[in-house]
Amino acid sequence: MSRSDRRSDNKKSNKPKIITAIVLGVVLLGVGGYTVKSQTYNERFLPKTFIGDLDVSELSVKEANDQLVKAQSDLAFVIKSNGQEWKSIKKTELGLESNFETELQTLQEKQNPWKWGVQYFNSPDNLTLAPSAFNEEILNEQTAKLEAELTAWNKERTPTKNATLERKEGGFEIVPEQQGDNVNTKKVFEDFKAQLLKGSSEIELTDYTIKPSVTADDPKLTEELESINKIAKVEATYVINGNSFQIPPEKINEWLIYQDGKVSLNRELVYAYVTQLGTDYNTSSNPSTFQSTRRGEVSVPAGSLSWTIATDAETDELIANILAGESFSRSPIAQGSANSGSPLFGNTYIEVDLINQQMWYYKDGQVALETPVVTGKPTTPTPAGVFYAWNKKLDETLRGTNDDGSKYAEPVDYWVPIDWTGVGIHDSDWQPAYGGELWKTVGSHGCINTPPNVMKQLYGMIDVGVPVLVF
Repeated sequence: MSRSDRRSDNKKSNKPKIITAIVLGVVLLGVGGYTVKSQTYNERFLPKTFIGDLDVSELSVKEANDQLVKAQSDLAFVIKSNGQEWKSIKKTELGLESNFETELQTLQEKQNPWKWGVQYFNSPDNLTLAPSAFNEEILNEQTAKLEAELTAWNKERTPTKNATLERKEGGFEIVPEQQGDNVNTKKVFEDFKAQLLKGSSEIELTDYTIKPSVTADDPKLTEELESINKIAKVEATYVINGNSFQIPPEKINEWLIYQDGKVSLNRELVYAYVTQLGTDYNTSSNPSTFQSTRRGEVSVPAGSLSWTIATDAETDELIANILAGESFSRSPIAQGSANSGSPLFGNTYIEVDLINQQMWYYKDGQVALETPVVTGKPTTPTPAGVFYAWNKKLDETLRGTNDDGSKYAEPVDYWVPIDWTGVGIHDSDWQPAYGGELWKTVGSHGCINTPPNVMKQLYGMIDVGVPVLVF
């Protein structure tokens, strides 16, 4: 083999080695370069990395934070009405806290720096920050200001109205609902805070337009209409002093109230009505008309036989009776010695005529006893009034004070007290005679002096409780 041939063979045998060396060098250079590049991503985000809409590819944590802070400073929360801006306020003014370095550091460290090359061929890596934090004090302060503005704005809107019942002549009728354009401000600001904390940037006020919760075809409203109109037609009858009368239906209709789905009566108006009943009918303050034996019709002042309407209690009972929805008849709840429903006195009573100085006892409308009497002298007159015999006593000693201040104690056989001041009917054996003008000179201390033999009869005839009319 010639020398030239040997050189040719050596070249052929070295060629694969050279190629291998070159390839190995390229690989080593590539690996080394990739490794070096990977080291840079120990502190930077990988290519094609986004946080929201912000591209943070190859940025350090600080650089990414600076970009986010800048972006956040421009963010605003917009409150719209019908698609138009009503109010815009920067989130930073709402207390947005704008430092994300700690969270960004965590996100960056979770990325694998060795995958930077592969990242070019993958889909973008969209990272998500936790919802933005807000300074609660600032947020609450700003929210309160916004709420005040929105409340003022909302007052100018047309309020939505539920279908309801309204008074008309003779009863009530359904008034249909009305759709307005006012909004539920409480709900607006509940969602405003929630959306803000979630990272949202706008809210539409028309989404919070208040809708009617009760419509004209609501079955419950129809039931309530039937109920209130039944109440409006109640026949409410009073029986007072033996006479009856009906409360005018228009008066009850005036008292009725329908509010928040409930039927009630205006207590103030009912109370005023019952008060007027007392003014008109209380026998404790109104005189009674009486057909006397000798003087025809007379007016007898109120006395111990009387009653007074218990206004508060009667108001409550009247309201309860009306709201029951059934016609009724009642007599007022009253305080006193008589029943408000019955006549104050009937056809059994004692009549004392001060002018004629005469006394009668009527039993079932017939004169059972008649006698002249001596009543109180001018300085201690017998009081006029509708009284009653609230007790009967035998062998009683009457005590009191004379005009000169001296004390007296007078025993009597028969004693029938008629008022609460010591006035009564009794026998008086010291009187020389009865009737005429004797009361002016030998009149009593206020009692009705009666002949002893007549007093004995009267005492046996009457019962405790018999009315005594003095006039």
